[in-house]
Amino acid sequence: MKLLPSILVAAALTAVGAPAMANLELAQKKACLACHQVDNKVVGPAYKDVAKKYKGQKGIEAKLVEKVMKGGKGAWGEVPMPANPQVNEAEAKQLVTWILSLK
Repeated sequence: MKLLPSILVAAALTAVGAPAMANLELAQKKACLACHQVDNKVVGPAYKDVAKKYKGQKGIEAKLVEKVMKGGKGAWGEVPMPANPQVNEAEAKQLVTWILSLK
């Protein structure tokens, strides 16, 4: 029974890290990382910069979900963000929640 606490700690750590990794994997799968990176600006802003810009804004999740799916322009300069028809609403919500959680 001495292994039980170690197993529980390992399971808890895996569960905590899993959502972040899953969302990074979703971003890769949906080709988001062709224009964005977590820490660095590529074509679009770094995800951490997005999180910083919109931190604490009421209703921003819904606006960003729409932007992920339909595209947008002007918030980060002249280069527009294209629509992403390969991303459904549930996936967009998952991605936006993850992006806004970054620090």
